Amino acid sequence: MKNIKFLENIEGAIFDLDGTLLDSSWVWDMVDVKFLGARGFDVPDNYVEEISPLGAERAAVYTIEKFGLNENPDDIVREWISMAKKEYSQEVVCKPFAKEYLERLYNLGVRLAVATSSDRELFMATLEREGILQYFSAIVTVNEVERGKGYPDIYEEAARRIKMNPHKCVVFEDILAGVSGAKMGEFKVVAVYDKKSEHNREKISGLADLYIENYKELLDK
Repeated sequence: MKNIKFLENIEGAIFDLDGTLLDSSWVWDMVDVKFLGARGFDVPDNYVEEISPLGAERAAVYTIEKFGLNENPDDIVREWISMAKKEYSQEVVCKPFAKEYLERLYNLGVRLAVATSSDRELFMATLEREGILQYFSAIVTVNEVERGKGYPDIYEEAARRIKMNPHKCVVFEDILAGVSGAKMGEFKVVAVYDKKSEHNREKISGLADLYIENYKELLDK
């Protein structure tokens, strides 16, 4: 068991959304199957892992190049958002005990931020409906920084916006690229289990400062 004492003295916490705070990976499984299926393709084994760190615009460019599509990236992004919007507004919920843990951190005076590859048009409705938007002092998407989640850019920008030194922040992530990018920026990292990253579990666990199945583990400490 890795030492979790670093969580006792944090002053800032930066959370990914999809797969980390929100139980939403199933939505993107559906979108990928429908989108690629309509164009005569199956979803490749590594497709989700490749596009998850990128954000919608970069993911659309990647998809066009990978499948040789004669389409406009902006049109693809609009199609993806249209396909996912209903689920985010009505069905996507927080992962178990995530709301309770956010509330605890907030009440302890920890400054909270979001660092996500998702699109504001989707997740803002979910954060409001789930009653957690109020906890965050800043929200950063990968479209607002130079590089995707394999690099520290988005976490550094989130820390800057909540006026925190990275050494006083912890990042919560579920994907290998996110954990790797945050560690590159010298953040402490808590990796959160999500089914879509199960194949990388050993690598994620080895790289993160702590690996949890769900937030109840942190509430019980």
